Amino acid sequence: MQDTDILNKRIAILGSGNIGQSLARGLLRSRKIKPGHITLTRKHIELLGEFRKKGCLLTDNNEEAVLNSDFIIVAVRPEQAASLLSGIKKYLNSQKHILISTMTGINIKKIQSLVGVDIPIVRVMPNTALSIGESMTCIASFSIEEQYINQVKELFDLVGKTLILDEKDMIEATVLCGCGVAYFLRIIRAISQGGIEIGFHSHEAIQMAAQTAKGAATLLLASKKHPEEEIDKVTTPRGITIAGLNQMEHEGLSSAVIKGILASAEMAKKILSNFS
Repeated sequence: MQDTDILNKRIAILGSGNIGQSLARGLLRSRKIKPGHITLTRKHIELLGEFRKKGCLLTDNNEEAVLNSDFIIVAVRPEQAASLLSGIKKYLNSQKHILISTMTGINIKKIQSLVGVDIPIVRVMPNTALSIGESMTCIASFSIEEQYINQVKELFDLVGKTLILDEKDMIEATVLCGCGVAYFLRIIRAISQGGIEIGFHSHEAIQMAAQTAKGAATLLLASKKHPEEEIDKVTTPRGITIAGLNQMEHEGLSSAVIKGILASAEMAKKILSNFS
């Protein structure tokens, strides 16, 4: 039986690009995982200097990282999956390791076929807000003991909120959570540009837009109400808020956002078909 105390686990992040580095930053920020328990791999490890200074272990050897870790987090691009997994499969230990994938569009069945080892495999879809402990991370697996899912959930609870889903829903989770950060940043950018149009300097408009967006999201999470209930509180008859909202809707705001989400979902399904 595995030790279920995640604070004692050693973590290997294989492929430390944007998501891998964001996860490492978030884990370090939580102060729950010792820096020396985190190993990051990358072909050019000189790009990971900030993590060496913080006490993490760095290597360009994935096999070495696997041998010295308990959680194996595969954070490479989908097209790199076959090469990486074939390189580490003989070092995987079903009594020790949990394999965690952040790869878009590669399902657990495919990962299992690539490693050829009977090992717990869990898919996660976080976003880059991992780095500040504010990710929305969706988690999925099947046919493994609940303890493994719980360990992965506990790990990612250190860097934000988590939600356990059926694996069939992970494509859609990728769109809402993984891509969603970019959607909201683009909306904040648009609002800040409007702020510049009405007289504010860029840095002022961005600060006001970003903090207002943060407040709106926090308010919604705290109240657990439908967004329209909170919107109703700031829309008065013949008021300035409803005038702006109606103009945005006339220009297709909601429709454009929905169509964008659908376009991302279609692209994600194409990626899945390429790697299934």
